[in-house]
Amino acid sequence: MKIVIVSDAWKPQINGVVTTLVKTGDTLRSLGHEVNFITPNLFRTIPMPTYPEIRLAIGSGRKVWNLLVQYNPDAVHIATEGPLGYAARRYCRRYNLKFTTSYHTQFPEYIRLRAPIPLRISYAVLRWFHGAATRTLVATQSQRNTLITHGFKNLADWSRGVDTELFYPRSKNYLNDTRPISMYMGRVAIEKNIEAFLSLDLPGSKYVVGDGPDINQLKKKHPDVTFTGVKLGDELASYLAAADIFVFPSRTDTFGLVMLEAMACGIPVAAYPVTGPVDIIKQGETGIMHEDLAIAVREALKLDGETARQFALSRSWQASTQQFFSHLAFN
Repeated sequence: MKIVIVSDAWKPQINGVVTTLVKTGDTLRSLGHEVNFITPNLFRTIPMPTYPEIRLAIGSGRKVWNLLVQYNPDAVHIATEGPLGYAARRYCRRYNLKFTTSYHTQFPEYIRLRAPIPLRISYAVLRWFHGAATRTLVATQSQRNTLITHGFKNLADWSRGVDTELFYPRSKNYLNDTRPISMYMGRVAIEKNIEAFLSLDLPGSKYVVGDGPDINQLKKKHPDVTFTGVKLGDELASYLAAADIFVFPSRTDTFGLVMLEAMACGIPVAAYPVTGPVDIIKQGETGIMHEDLAIAVREALKLDGETARQFALSRSWQASTQQFFSHLAFN
């Protein structure tokens, strides 16, 4: 089958959306499908306001349409609600083509953190955008329930996988610092609620692995925290495996792929009991969820990392991709 995936989120961004799409594309190709991506690297771009690391395609409409004609796909999946996603949606609607979408990011909540736009307005726009799709794929049951309360229809499950050959238990000696080491890995931005982690009074050391628009501000405010910047591949996995506890302070993620990556390294997770963690963490086994994040950290440090590892081994990209493929709408 010929499949086109349209995404406004793409390399060099490092996040769960990009990782998920890359892994899904690679797995689909290994199964014999032809996969083409329409992403910002094919267009002239401008930095997104308040978040310059993200590049937005401009003047993309005609080229998106031409690419879709060129690729002549059997199925179109629109992964994001940005300029490329809107252009692909218009094309599919104009030529009466079926398409699927996915809901990766809680944009209404993210926007609300940066601008005084009521959630009902943002959700109304997203409901309109996804409402034309045959199916809208969501990563967790709790996220699905939230979207249902906001009037979304035709929702379907698309879970996530983890690369257990890259992320696995390794030597703790990789980091020579005061134990226990509490670590956050991911985008350093306001919507990730990192301040909730950094402000905790915890024993040992704190690490932040990643980059983002708030990193300089947080470095100045928390000089006792080690900010490593971006790490990739084997080096990233080595940092993660050397931690004692992974702290996931976000209240707005739709999944939180990094939690699975931490578990694959044998690292228990501490988080709030919100969408994402409640769907991934086995309370008292692979991590601890608590409204007091400090309590979650202290209790999670008591857990056996091998249990977390075994849970991660059950979450493959093969199964995730097969689920994705089963929901595609073929024309």
